[in-house]
Amino acid sequence: MYAILDIETTGGQYNEEGITEIAIYKYNGHEVVDQFISLVNPEKPIQPFVVKLTGINNAMLRSAPKFHEVAKRIIEITEGCIIVAHNTVFDYRILKTEFKRLGYDFKKQTLCTVELSKKLIPEQESYSLGKLVRSLGIPVTDRHRASGDALATVKLFKLLLSKDSTKEIVKSFIKTEVKSGLSPKLLDLVETMPSKTGIYYIHNEKGDIIYIGKSKNIKKRINQHFTGTSAKSKKLQRDVYAVTFEETGSELVALLKESEEIKINKPIYNRAQRKSLFPWALYVEKNEKGYLAIKIAKSDGRKKELTSFTTSQDAKNALFRMTEQFNLCQKINGLYDTKKSCFQYDIEQCYGACIDKESTENYNTRVKECIAKNSFENQNMVVVDVGRNKGERTAVLIENGIYKGYAFYDLNYQISKIEILKKIIIPMQNNKDVRTIIQSYIRKKKALKIVRF
Repeated sequence: MYAILDIETTGGQYNEEGITEIAIYKYNGHEVVDQFISLVNPEKPIQPFVVKLTGINNAMLRSAPKFHEVAKRIIEITEGCIIVAHNTVFDYRILKTEFKRLGYDFKKQTLCTVELSKKLIPEQESYSLGKLVRSLGIPVTDRHRASGDALATVKLFKLLLSKDSTKEIVKSFIKTEVKSGLSPKLLDLVETMPSKTGIYYIHNEKGDIIYIGKSKNIKKRINQHFTGTSAKSKKLQRDVYAVTFEETGSELVALLKESEEIKINKPIYNRAQRKSLFPWALYVEKNEKGYLAIKIAKSDGRKKELTSFTTSQDAKNALFRMTEQFNLCQKINGLYDTKKSCFQYDIEQCYGACIDKESTENYNTRVKECIAKNSFENQNMVVVDVGRNKGERTAVLIENGIYKGYAFYDLNYQISKIEILKKIIIPMQNNKDVRTIIQSYIRKKKALKIVRF
């Protein structure tokens, strides 16, 4: 659990500032579950430049509660939480100072979104909260007021969690829970999971990720792991300490994240998935008569493939569909073994390339159309899919045929302006597996739409 906060002060000399406003949002990594927002009477005058900056004046604070009157609520809402702020050094110091005046030692683990942003969103012009969130297309209201700045920090932190592919932020949280001596029960872990699409991480007692999976119903899948009798299920049941998850809304994003993060984190119980998931592929080659043939073969990294598949039967089914859709020849594509005409020719769906009746030029033109339809080489597109909630969408960016990553967005200009989209993109590796995942998803027409640019 995270306590994401922002504090406004009177200004003045170091460690003599007083709090004028505080906003705390308790965030479980997915949504805000509690909040506390209050003006505070600092019992000292506000510096004039601060009044201009925040709009908070001395008159507004005369009837506001003093810090000792809100201290108990602050302790309650931050209990068991990591403190998160934009420039945590300042906000955490102010809080500690106020509690010290009351004779209370306020100690918490902290995370700074300035430092995290520099690491996870490098090369930004500015890391001040206002400029950073504007450049990322994150809406912000009530700048320099605690509630507005804290809420903007929540949205920024949500983006940073998504960009943290090695899960260092989540791992640090698990380690904090371990130190507190909590002992989980499998049923309790299942109950905390959502029945939604996303990716989940099973951790051991050290906080290390031991298994990564994706599901259209996370709760159901975790329940299967914890009630299963297979050797792997029993090992997971034995070693699990905590389960974290990330909703994606889009099944495509879940598939892409699972593929990427297994390769990055190398969980001990994902050994099989560290290797290529698609050992069969389609290759285009010219036969002895000059016709372009699409053939099924074992994946070969030295050769350029059209697309790849999990099983040879999946490859065969796809090739049958392509052959039928583009009136290609089953014989040329190795789907029909005969010395005469192919079956497609007999039913007038092949134009006779199998018996040299169609010119190579005409036939190869349709093969090239088929290749273009089933490959995004040199193409620029955004695959738009459902988001994590009703007002959100996901965007998967392909630029010059290269998969760049994905983003969540809820404002039209974030996708209509490619430069802004690139800033909020969570960068990911471009490899054969992710290209195949995207091609398969597009082929099955699961995406909401495809925007080409």
